[in-house]
Amino acid sequence: MANELLDDLKWRGLLYQQTDEEGMRKLLDEQKISLYCGVDPTADSMHIGHIVPLLTLRRFQQHGHQPILLVGGATGMIGDPSGRNEERQLQTVEQIDRNVEAIKVQMQQIFDFNAENGAQMVNNRDWIGSMSIIEFLRDFGKLISVNYMLAKDSVASRLEGGISFTEFSYTLIQAIDFNHLYDNYNCRVQIGGSDQWGNITSGLEVIRKNHEEETKAFGITIPLVTKADGTKFGKTAGGSVWLDAKKTSPYEFYQFWINTADADVIKYLKIFTFLERETIEKLEQSVETEAHLRTAQKALAEEMTRLIHGEGALEDAQRITKALFSGDLKALSSEEMKAAFKDVPSVELAKEPANIVDLLVEAGISPSKRQAREDVTNGAISINGEKVTDLEHIVDIADRLDDEFAIFRRGKKKYHMIQFN
Repeated sequence: MANELLDDLKWRGLLYQQTDEEGMRKLLDEQKISLYCGVDPTADSMHIGHIVPLLTLRRFQQHGHQPILLVGGATGMIGDPSGRNEERQLQTVEQIDRNVEAIKVQMQQIFDFNAENGAQMVNNRDWIGSMSIIEFLRDFGKLISVNYMLAKDSVASRLEGGISFTEFSYTLIQAIDFNHLYDNYNCRVQIGGSDQWGNITSGLEVIRKNHEEETKAFGITIPLVTKADGTKFGKTAGGSVWLDAKKTSPYEFYQFWINTADADVIKYLKIFTFLERETIEKLEQSVETEAHLRTAQKALAEEMTRLIHGEGALEDAQRITKALFSGDLKALSSEEMKAAFKDVPSVELAKEPANIVDLLVEAGISPSKRQAREDVTNGAISINGEKVTDLEHIVDIADRLDDEFAIFRRGKKKYHMIQFN
């Protein structure tokens, strides 16, 4: 079973570094284990860049191992210097607590908490928050030398520009987490992104020095996910793709995945979905032979939207997509229209009745009154999915959705949102 799991992770491109691959295989062959991944609550939602290690942890759960999900109520108040060139802005205890609760809800969407090997959720403030500075320095500060910490990339990269003692101490604090879980939860493995290698090995060093017997603890990191062109994954024109439906709607989430480039889609199917190898290989063939059908992208979008937002949200996202493709906007609610057209060109106008020709020019939808008249008479203009061909049409409250906005379409694909105030 160990070979099957680790070989699958390799095939999916999910293994970047391992502290001891042979020892890890032996451990997994001998027993079912507990292993953990941590997330610091620096925001009230995770984004898709956070979930690769978590989804990898979920794969271990599918093979009978028990995941421990650590939400860093303590480490989130300190700030991880990994991958950063400046100090984090410290958050209040109240904000951290709100973030912790929000992230817990998102974890519950990804993991099975009710199985025999159900996921466990822990908060490191429960053991670090009550620790005195004397305990910290005597019990753990003596275990790691300053030279050892200075050699960590997360620290070394910050020395020239400066790093506070607060962030300098982060790697040791995270090491306490691994040691605590090793002692109290029989946790044998930590999983993290590639930027967490230094923190993971610090944890292994603390465990080794704290235990006389031969320790069996291991670390695994996941490679940074990038696009085929080398640019950063998980960003759109509007910013990060969040798991919180209020920050990134299920429709936007679905569209992010369905717009994946052909060069990336199979890689993402391997990394993010739980589809079997045979299924992914068939989808890979479809990319090569019938890429225009975008079958692989549809599978990726469906799997990810269902996982994060559920079946109902997936169906809504697909319905909105179908309505936009067909031009049948009348099938959408005002909220769905607002979500679907969030990123189209937008202009604000006063809530006053206006002639359609004048409005098209004022809003910049048609470049001139002559062109606006041609657009209307030729049937090229529609409001909220309804074609307008009358040059005397007055745009008023009847055309406004929720008395707030209207969606104008010129031609087949040029959409504009007018927001009325």
